Amino acid sequence: MSTPIQPAASPISSVDAQRVEDALSLIAPKWTAWSAQTLAQQGGPMRVRDVAARLPFVSEQLVSKRLAQMHADELVARTDDSHGAPYQLSAFGESLGPVHRALSDWSQSSLALGQVAGAERVEDAVRRLHLRHSTAVVQVLNAGPMRFSHIAAQAGLDNGFTRLRLNRLQLDGLVTRTGSRHGAPYVLTDAGRALGPVYAAVEHWSNPVAVQRRPSPPAPTAAATRTRTGVPLGSDGIRTAAALRRSAAAPSALFSHSPQPQPRVPAAVTARSAPARVR
Repeated sequence: MSTPIQPAASPISSVDAQRVEDALSLIAPKWTAWSAQTLAQQGGPMRVRDVAARLPFVSEQLVSKRLAQMHADELVARTDDSHGAPYQLSAFGESLGPVHRALSDWSQSSLALGQVAGAERVEDAVRRLHLRHSTAVVQVLNAGPMRFSHIAAQAGLDNGFTRLRLNRLQLDGLVTRTGSRHGAPYVLTDAGRALGPVYAAVEHWSNPVAVQRRPSPPAPTAAATRTRTGVPLGSDGIRTAAALRRSAAAPSALFSHSPQPQPRVPAAVTARSAPARVR
């Protein structure tokens, strides 16, 4: 008698949620994708003022701040140690291309954003996905419709924090409820169920490098919620240090999905991707 073939595990369920969120925290800050893709299009070192000139909708001061953080996270490197030295993508930053493509493709097929630049799609997508413990909630719901108390228990979160996450995931179009009555189960939307390739790409990007994590914040407890009512516990992205690795692929190929050049971001689009809700 032949042994039945077991279905392959869903990419959503099989990824390391903490690793995914640690990696997403590196690219979550606003204008990171725009800066990375601008450097990729240049294919060589650029000074802050030159990057800012390509992004007229961002102040030079903010571009400088963003590139400095990307340097600390080893997504970019400087040509030397002198003040004002040009930046260029590191090998680790160059290897980010497949993640940008996965995020952009998911946004294009699952989200109704209209005509939006590739970098803006990436930033909007990361904004919806990077919050601490969001991946764990999505993984729990990947098993099927589930009531609130079961989600909290399966994800190992307290009720108050679980409610915050579910509300945010609903606002971002990843989770919905199966009915309007009180206690109706939650379920992933089509966009939520389509996240497998995104999670897989992000985990693959983080796996080849030796990531040294700071200790993750513990799952919020009921007592902590009482002392910090209204504060999005655990929502701060953990900054991780990533070791550089060599990459033979050219930036132009890795970031080939981004427009050449990137267009100005309309105010309405920028407002739509800004963190207007609780983060």
